[in-house]
Amino acid sequence: MDFDAVLIEFNWEDDHVHLLINYPPKVAISNLVNSLKGVSSRHLRKDFPEIKNKLWGGSLWSPSYFASSCGGAPLEIIKQYIEQQQSPH
Repeated sequence: MDFDAVLIEFNWEDDHVHLLINYPPKVAISNLVNSLKGVSSRHLRKDFPEIKNKLWGGSLWSPSYFASSCGGAPLEIIKQYIEQQQSPH
């Protein structure tokens, strides 16, 4: 499925990821997230088969997610926030 989405910024921590994605309002966020989780899981399992030994219950991703809109905040501010997530808090 083509979501016409663009990944603008990406960062990760030990137990979650931060994504800044631009996508059209016609796209249901739940469908986009489910697709991202499914595709990324397939690629990671293919490229790193040993990962299955580290998974709890066989799942790479939890069934939950958090999504928020940027609400007009400048993209550079949001990108900076995401980039700094691995910095000590």
